[in-house]
Amino acid sequence: MSELWNKMRRIAWRVLKASILLFIAGGVLYWVRFSPVQVVAHTVGRGTITAEAMGTGTLEARVQTTISPKIAGRIVELLVDQGDRVSGGDLLVRLDDEELQQQVAIAQANLEAVSAAIVRLTTDKNRAEAVYEQARKSHDRIQALARQNAISPEDADKAIEALAISEAGVSRAEAAIAEGQKELVAAERTLEYHRARSLDTKVHAPFDGMVVKRRREPGDVVVPGSSILTLISTDELWISAWVDETEMARLQPEQAARVVFRSERDKDYPGRVVRLGREADRETREFVVDVRVLELPTNWAVGQRAETFIQISQKQDVLLLPAQWIVKRDSDLGVFVDVDGVASWRPVKLGLRSRDTAEVLDGLVEGDSVITPNRPSTELTDGRKVALP
Repeated sequence: MSELWNKMRRIAWRVLKASILLFIAGGVLYWVRFSPVQVVAHTVGRGTITAEAMGTGTLEARVQTTISPKIAGRIVELLVDQGDRVSGGDLLVRLDDEELQQQVAIAQANLEAVSAAIVRLTTDKNRAEAVYEQARKSHDRIQALARQNAISPEDADKAIEALAISEAGVSRAEAAIAEGQKELVAAERTLEYHRARSLDTKVHAPFDGMVVKRRREPGDVVVPGSSILTLISTDELWISAWVDETEMARLQPEQAARVVFRSERDKDYPGRVVRLGREADRETREFVVDVRVLELPTNWAVGQRAETFIQISQKQDVLLLPAQWIVKRDSDLGVFVDVDGVASWRPVKLGLRSRDTAEVLDGLVEGDSVITPNRPSTELTDGRKVALP
């Protein structure tokens, strides 16, 4: 009898445990399937929507130049650094000019020597002309006497010879002066050349802009073409953005745009389309659209990434719905609405779309309450009870 009683107790205990487990499972099932889901609601309203074409690119400067010397030399002084703004004509780099200044001094001394030589040759010419004038007068007087047979033929011949010698002296003096003038021109050109080379030791900014790269330091030896600095004009900076070729027909210059730098994803900067590329990438099927940035962040860098959103079309006073509230069922798009505390799926027809908003053409009316779970892991179903926090 005792053994039978123990067996019945064991069976009763097992039945009790099974009932408790069934009760717990039923409670959990009820909670999962039938308890209200916590949701957040959005009231559908009217407003303005802007359709945009998106492209990703980099910030570029339309005008950019490499600062390099015209002559070889050692850098003595670098007057600017990365990030410095400069004006056209500002001195940027100075090279060692000691040897060139010596060459200028030598050329200057040579010019002065040639000038002094010309002064001496001019004096020689004046003396030769005076001798010639004296010989001419003597020749004329002797020739007059010779016609009167007052002097001998030998004296007349000596007068002719003296005149010819003095005339040759004048010609020789004039030739020496002409040669001296050529030497003077050569000396002046040499001086100009060395002065120009001396000026080339100073490198100036060709335009107003900003230094974005410094590649050399004082003491470095550079040659013509060596890159010392990179200078850009900040008057025109733009994003060279790659846009899908399917948007090509809807884009044109002067369209408004907004630029979102990856360093400030929560802020838009105004822009405008400058030009459209005429060659598409055969791999990505994208083409380049240059968008001028009308306002820059406090900190920016050439080459930094950004997204451009080009305004294609705009509608006002339309029914709007946040894009993240749209649910896809099979191939249909719709939303969940709150109908007396119960989730009801409703298909919608959409029109114009922006990055985060869609135009509702059919399926909703102004004032409808669209809902979505406040937890991303929770999924709404048609007919499920819902509750607002």
